[in-house]
Amino acid sequence: MNLTRAARVAIVGAGPGGLACARVLQLHGRSVTVFEREAAFEARPQGGSLDLHPDTGQAALRAAGLLDRFRALSRPEGQEWRKVDHITAAALEQEWPPGDEGAGEEDRPEIDRGQLRGLLLDSLAPGTVRWGHPVSSVRPLGDGTCRLVFTDGTTEDFDLVVGADGAWSRVRPAVSDALPAYTGVTFVETGFDDSDVRHPGLAELVGPGTLVAGSDATHLFVQRNSNGHIRTYVAFRAPQDWHATVGVDPDDTASVRAYLAQRLDGWAEGLRYAALNGDHDFAHRPLFALPVPHVWESVPGVTLLGDAAHLMPPLGVGVNHALLDGTDLAQALAGEERVDDAVRAYEQLMLPRSSELAKQCAEGLKHLVP
Repeated sequence: MNLTRAARVAIVGAGPGGLACARVLQLHGRSVTVFEREAAFEARPQGGSLDLHPDTGQAALRAAGLLDRFRALSRPEGQEWRKVDHITAAALEQEWPPGDEGAGEEDRPEIDRGQLRGLLLDSLAPGTVRWGHPVSSVRPLGDGTCRLVFTDGTTEDFDLVVGADGAWSRVRPAVSDALPAYTGVTFVETGFDDSDVRHPGLAELVGPGTLVAGSDATHLFVQRNSNGHIRTYVAFRAPQDWHATVGVDPDDTASVRAYLAQRLDGWAEGLRYAALNGDHDFAHRPLFALPVPHVWESVPGVTLLGDAAHLMPPLGVGVNHALLDGTDLAQALAGEERVDDAVRAYEQLMLPRSSELAKQCAEGLKHLVP
C-alpha cells in the first residue's frame, strides 16, 4: 500500500467532479494529473444551467476555496420555477426563494455548466489537465497500483486512478461490470440565442428561471441560461429508437419539428414556439441510468466518482453530488496515511449516499415524466 503524501494520482475526466477533486488535492499539496479526451475546453458545448445546493455543491466549492467566486458568477434569480397550464400557459405553481438572497435549503443559485467548469479549471495549477488524452482501459496491477492505457497504445502507472469520466466510463469496468440502461425517457433539446432581443415574447414567458408544462404524454422544460440564452427540452416516454418507429429522421430538423408539432397539438402558442422555433438543430438525449444500487467491492488503486459511479436521471442533483464526491475523496486522501484506507473511507461514505439518492431520482423521473 502506498502512502497518500507521495501517491501518484490520475483523474480521468475533466468534468466538475474530477476538477473539484484535483483542486482540493492541490490545496493539500498533493500531486495530481487530470486526463481529458477532449482536445480543449472549447471542444464542445458545455450544457445548460445548474443549481448548486447548500449541503452538496456549495459545500464542495467551500472546501475547494471557490464559493465566493461561484457566488460572483451565479444567478440567484435563476432559482425561480414556474409550472403553467399547457393549453393556456396560465400559471399553476410558482416557487421563489424567500429573502433577497435566499436562505438555507432554498439558497440554490444557478450557474451555467461551462462557467462552473471554467471556474474549476482556472483554479488549478498550469498543466494539471492533459487535454487530448482519451483512455481506452484501466488495469489494476495487483500490487496496489493501476495502469492507464490510452487509445494510442501508450500507458502510465499510478497509485490511484479516479474514474470521473461520466456515463460511459472507461474506468468503471475495473471495479464493476454494470452498464447504464435506458430509462424509457427521451429529451429533445433546442436553444435560443440572445433571446431578450431576438425572442422577446419567449423571454418574457420564461422569466429568469425555469418554466415547466406538461400533458399526459409530453412535458416541456424551458430554462434560462446566462447571456440571454434559453434552452428547451421536450420530454416523453418512448422506445430508445422512437424516431425509427414513427418515421422521423433525427438529423432532419424539419422532420423532428413536424413530429414535435404533432405531439404539442393544442398546446399554448408560446409553449409551442419554445419547443419548435429554436435557433439550433434538435439534439436527442435519451436518458440512461446505472442500476440501483450500484456498489462494488473496493479495488486497490482505482475508484469512481460522479456519473461514473452513480449515473442518475437529471433531476438537479448529479453535478452537486459529483462535486461532493470529488472533494470527499480528496479530503480522504489528505487525511489518511495510506491510499487504500482513504479510498475505502471515501467509498463507505459515497456508496450508501449515492444509492439512496439514485433510488429517489428513479422515483422522481416517474413522477416528472409519467
